[in-house]
Amino acid sequence: MKINRRLIKVFFIAPFNIMIFVPGLILWFTHQTVFLTSFDWGFVLSWGVPGALLIVFGIIITWSCVSLFADYGDGTPAPWDPPKRLVVRGLFRYVRNPLVEGVFCILLGESLLFGSLALLLWFLFFVSINLIYTPLIEEPELLRRFGKPFRAYMQNVPRWLPRKTPWEIPS
Repeated sequence: MKINRRLIKVFFIAPFNIMIFVPGLILWFTHQTVFLTSFDWGFVLSWGVPGALLIVFGIIITWSCVSLFADYGDGTPAPWDPPKRLVVRGLFRYVRNPLVEGVFCILLGESLLFGSLALLLWFLFFVSINLIYTPLIEEPELLRRFGKPFRAYMQNVPRWLPRKTPWEIPS
């Protein structure tokens, strides 16, 4: 994937704000973080390490999905620059929303890493918004744009819980 101006713009408008800026503000205003106020090996091993692993896992998922949109969809995840072609490759063959699930991993990982209840609430709020937005707004728009191929995709690939095997597009 080539990193270009449109991908940088998309990153700073959506993911940066959702995954870095808002959590940073939450930590700043609440001063509620175990990790930054006192170092405790028990906390680090039980919550910090799993949190860091979730963040890394989420970054890998998110990056791979954005790359697929750019490389094969001729677009980005942003509403103002959506993919022009339906992307059914990589993780999208297992689950319809791997990009959002990658963000879920990052936000949950941040709440664990920092031991922050406020970040956990931000994660739950973000999940709730997506549980409403995806079926009511995003999927009808994708169905309008991509028609029958997207309908077949919806019928064969689950929205949130991945399939065991990758879906093969019928020839």
